[in-house]
Amino acid sequence: MNKLTPVHELKGIGEKTEKLFLKLDIHTVGDLIQYYPRGYDVYEEPVLISEVVEGKVQTVTGAIFGRVQVSGNRSMQVTSLCLKDISGTLKVVWFRMPFLRNTLARGGVITLRGLVSRKKSGLVMEHPEIFYPSAKYEEKLHTMQPVYPLTSGLSNNTVMKAVRQALDSLPLERELLPETLRLSYQLAEYNYALRGIHFPEDKEVYFHARNRLVFEEFSQFVCSLRLLKEETDRARNDFHITPKPQVDAFIRELPYQLTGAQKRVWDEILTDMQKDFSMSRLVQGDVGSGKTVIALLALMTAALNGFQGALMAPTEVLAKQHYESITSMLEEHHIPIRTELLTGSMTAKEKREAYQRMGDGTAQIIIGTHALIQKKAGYKNLALVVTDEQHRFGVKQREMLAQKGQMPHILVMSATPIPRTLAIILYGDLDISVIDELPSDRLPIKNCVVDTNYRKTAYRFIEKQVAEGRQCYIICPMVEESEHLEVENVTDYAAMLQEELGEGIAVDFLHGKMKQAQKDEIMERFGSGKIQVLVSTTVIEVGINVPNATVMMVENAERFGLAQLHQLRGRVGRGKYQSYCIFMTGSHDEETKKRLDILNKSNDGFKIAAEDLKLRGPGDLFGIRQSGLMNFKLGDVFQDARLLQMASEAVSSPEAADSEWLKKMEKHAGNASVIL
Repeated sequence: MNKLTPVHELKGIGEKTEKLFLKLDIHTVGDLIQYYPRGYDVYEEPVLISEVVEGKVQTVTGAIFGRVQVSGNRSMQVTSLCLKDISGTLKVVWFRMPFLRNTLARGGVITLRGLVSRKKSGLVMEHPEIFYPSAKYEEKLHTMQPVYPLTSGLSNNTVMKAVRQALDSLPLERELLPETLRLSYQLAEYNYALRGIHFPEDKEVYFHARNRLVFEEFSQFVCSLRLLKEETDRARNDFHITPKPQVDAFIRELPYQLTGAQKRVWDEILTDMQKDFSMSRLVQGDVGSGKTVIALLALMTAALNGFQGALMAPTEVLAKQHYESITSMLEEHHIPIRTELLTGSMTAKEKREAYQRMGDGTAQIIIGTHALIQKKAGYKNLALVVTDEQHRFGVKQREMLAQKGQMPHILVMSATPIPRTLAIILYGDLDISVIDELPSDRLPIKNCVVDTNYRKTAYRFIEKQVAEGRQCYIICPMVEESEHLEVENVTDYAAMLQEELGEGIAVDFLHGKMKQAQKDEIMERFGSGKIQVLVSTTVIEVGINVPNATVMMVENAERFGLAQLHQLRGRVGRGKYQSYCIFMTGSHDEETKKRLDILNKSNDGFKIAAEDLKLRGPGDLFGIRQSGLMNFKLGDVFQDARLLQMASEAVSSPEAADSEWLKKMEKHAGNASVIL
């Protein structure tokens, strides 16, 4: 058996199970062993019922108090009981498992392990594992069980068995990382790391395994950036762009003055587009700093020079909003530039007509989603491509654009504040500009960090804001990352909130498992004011601009990194009204409070990012979500900033030069499509 062996050759994987693995893009044994757990069930000592904490998975031991009851309808039967120990009682519920009544009715002492959440009646443990008799729990005590991302029909146990079988069957890989580097950076041997990430004996083994694999991932990434840099450095500028008086007039006629930072960054972009080589520039700016108007100036300049410019947005809703905004601004200022919208949901006829106008040059500024770089999308003379960090181009994307014509200028917009030392590595192929100034008329967001006792007060505040005509976001608590539970949590929370706020307030929800068309429809309804309170998971990080939204409430805020919380906060404070952000936490941990207090005291994203880097330690890996900035399998650029620095040094070190390890990294980097 080797890494190219199809998964169906593993024992226990038949045709039906193989199809489920294929849904997860697992075709071979090599794919399987690189399908890393998304987390671990850490089986810790049971706690007293009086000590259970909201928002955490915990273990309790006690006796069943009273009857085991089954309620609800056929589609949603709820089994419930009360568990009692010397310190108190706890309500426990299971969904769609009525048969448990017979199992649990025997009574006696049992151990339960599950998520504790707060309902109207108080703390409740939901859908826990049952250990009966309690002694069975001792077999799992202090172990770490891998938890894999799943698809419907595929169990965690099936994936776990397949991975174990694959690791036992594959021959050991020869260690390619030069020993001097491995010892210098205190990195585990590769085979040890691979087994340790799937089946760690304890937390220490897990940390060593993860560090080595994240180091590999980052090393490949740094090599990819090198390839991009070499390609960029060789790309001659075939689109010589000169300043246009209409753009200067447009700037003068704006209803506000550009900030000093915006003027500086615009000068840097304009200078780049006049040089001998194509521009590759990142514009970093905090939420609300005015990056979009800078992108528009660049697109206008390209169009007024007789070329085409494209703006790629991460969602159709945002693409449409950009299109409508840019079109109306150009019309208002009497600038004769033809704009075009291109998205995946357009009809075949609409797309055909758009392709025609793009191909003959009638369309001068083209705005859309990833449809802009698909095969059928042709351009007459595409000189500038503006993207955001969600659509950062990798090698293949740039090749696709180059095949449509000459290499265009590339402008990447980022709202994620990253300390400069980290940005230089992450965007090693790009020149960096920073808009570090907010418009003077922008009202600072008022923040508060509160515990769960404040929830009712927060709901009353939301009611008051809605009564004044405003809108609100609530980020639903995401205590388990199971796809199924994500959907249940957000729908259950929205239903509970609708009951709490009453029928006079329109509440709806949004989550990652919805189809894109559904997400777009809900965001459009929220944008138009038809939805007043939107309960969502973090999918709204990249949303549309809703100036009327004034409240952002984040449940279980302790489970997110500061940079991601700051991104979420950026959904409000976009209009003329005072905006508020409520960070709600069920944690009583002092370190957590200290971390969240940074958000309470500052709206400066760059300052927050720097503090986030200082405060995060390896212990956070079990509790804080990834930053979401880049799509690494394991690595997180904030969490693992030290490993990123190490990888950058290692790839450039004399010890790595001409080593088999570096050749392997470069080969993978060349084959990969690195989208950040």
